[in-house]
Amino acid sequence: MKRQLTIPFIVALALAVAVVHADVKTKEKTQTKFGGGVLGSLMNRAMGDAAKDGIFNTVAVKGSRKSSLNDSTGQIVDLSEEKIYDLDLKKKEYKVTTFAEMRQRIRDAADKAAKQAKDAPPEDKDLQEAGKQIEFEFDVKETGQTKQIAGHNAKEVIMTVTMHEKDKKLEDSGGMVMKSDVWLGPKIAALDEIAAFDMKYYKALYGDSIGLDPQAMATLLAMYPSMAKMGARLQTESQKMQGTALLTVTTFETVKSAEQMKAGASSQPAGGGGGGIGGMLAGKLIKQGPPEARSTMMTTTLERLSIETSAAAEDVAVPTGFKEKK
Repeated sequence: MKRQLTIPFIVALALAVAVVHADVKTKEKTQTKFGGGVLGSLMNRAMGDAAKDGIFNTVAVKGSRKSSLNDSTGQIVDLSEEKIYDLDLKKKEYKVTTFAEMRQRIRDAADKAAKQAKDAPPEDKDLQEAGKQIEFEFDVKETGQTKQIAGHNAKEVIMTVTMHEKDKKLEDSGGMVMKSDVWLGPKIAALDEIAAFDMKYYKALYGDSIGLDPQAMATLLAMYPSMAKMGARLQTESQKMQGTALLTVTTFETVKSAEQMKAGASSQPAGGGGGGIGGMLAGKLIKQGPPEARSTMMTTTLERLSIETSAAAEDVAVPTGFKEKK
């Protein structure tokens, strides 16, 4: 799976490289788990140990370069060269992709998604129309809970985004809920450099965005235009939180509509027939699940394990002895 998790507008912008002022090297753990039901079980099984134990990454930023490495793969991004180096650590190979090539892939994916949306079957066109009729609610609150993470005192802040049919309550129309449980430490300049680097990189490729695989982003935006608004609002709300995120656990839930609950979730066709716009969207995204009103679709975790305020040139360089794969 792609590590980047975002849904931007598909716009190619020229990169204005700003100087990164501090070096940083951090170890982190990322984990993605899917919910119950047949679909969730299949996805978790396909991910293997990555779903069970998570993936441990070493991330370093030095100058205009950032590297992210685990035990089998890695990636180096160079903002000044406008190049991406994808590493296969087991085969000791790397492949180079330019920003220009990535922008073209994004444009191609957007064109393909637009064509698919235009030629979509009636039920999917109903879903696209549904995407235009949804709205989002945001809530941010501090819980008062604290704990130590990576040697820093951290406080808990919970940000909740609720998606439902316009002018209807979530329980009536059904929909989705995204809850981010964020543990904020003090402002850590070194980690802010990683966030600043990522923002420059994403804007260079996607424009004003938040980040999935290009084809997935293009398809989702074609079907659900309101998600772009959600992404922009998320960025705005996140900037209000004072401190640096040391641990973030994000949970995505689908919520069945009142009509679906009345009919019985087990007998409700996936993504079809009634249930309101929110229920239809939820049914399309997760085709089978338990008969509860709410079902967990996916949980993602990012935890900082250690933080160093320096990085060496070799931390962001292609390892010696690696050969380029054409």
